[in-house]
Amino acid sequence: MKITELKNLTTQELQERLATEEQNLAKMKLNHSVSPLDNPMQIRAARKDIARIYTELRLREIKEN
Repeated sequence: MKITELKNLTTQELQERLATEEQNLAKMKLNHSVSPLDNPMQIRAARKDIARIYTELRLREIKEN
């Protein structure tokens, strides 16, 4: 997920995407603890995507004030 993609989404869509990504990350962590994932770098990528979403939401919040 790229930053330009996030900027085109509405705030509501970002919040929905954030909830979905956090659920996916939790599932990946659980699955990885039971049996190793084929590509454990997916966990890192998911965390970075979540951080990007949080950053965009925060920027929008600051812009409003």
